[in-house]
Amino acid sequence: MVDTELVVVTNRKIAKNTYEMVLSGKIGDMRPGQFVNLRLEGFYLRRPISVCDYGEDRLTLIYKVVGRGTEHMAGLGEGASLDVLTGLGNGYDTSVSGERPLLIGGGAGVPPMYALAKKLISEGKSPAVILGFNAKDEVFYESEFKALGLDTYVTTADGSYGIRGFVTDAMDMLPLRGDPTSPLPLPAGAGRAERKSYSYFYTCGPEPMLRAVYDKSVTSGQFSFEERMGCGFGACMGCTCRTKYGHKRICRDGPVLVKEEIIW
Repeated sequence: MVDTELVVVTNRKIAKNTYEMVLSGKIGDMRPGQFVNLRLEGFYLRRPISVCDYGEDRLTLIYKVVGRGTEHMAGLGEGASLDVLTGLGNGYDTSVSGERPLLIGGGAGVPPMYALAKKLISEGKSPAVILGFNAKDEVFYESEFKALGLDTYVTTADGSYGIRGFVTDAMDMLPLRGDPTSPLPLPAGAGRAERKSYSYFYTCGPEPMLRAVYDKSVTSGQFSFEERMGCGFGACMGCTCRTKYGHKRICRDGPVLVKEEIIW
């Protein structure tokens, strides 16, 4: 964890009630799936925000305006400074992804999939991504994922854009290995169990979506949970949840949990 002061470079609206903020300054070490905690002037508690992208001196956050705190963020202009705790949480483990990981993001859970996709590509993997939204006017970063070369599927609950339904509906539509329409070859002698369209999955989004992905998935995977947090680094115990291996703090031991440890 690094406590640093970052400066707003840009802060623009990219979809309905959704903004992209780019910050510059000393970021510290980061990995996909981690989050930051922002101190906002006039507000007692910091705001935890997942990280969309990061570099040596740049940090990209995507957030949705849902209350007074995020409304205040949307009003910050170029040159505004923010006190930021960076490098929070455990992040995703990419070493277990296999060659064809599937990334599944819903709404505010889409941003961390972007940094994760870039990391997996840098490791020689071939990820695909499913992005879930309520309606067309909420869709963002589709073109950015496509620019990375990913097979990108977009779903909207109202059917106004992309695939009608939820991310799990898109999971049903993924081509199996060995299908004539699939670029994924089928190994010689492979059985039905080896025809999975993905080797592993990573997901982030609202809890009902995460549970649906849990039920639909056919491999192991990692889930990033969105919980209310007080401190953001494990001191207040306010975001503690029960797992198969005992109680864990989402902010410190998470926000990423593996499928096999989750208790719904």
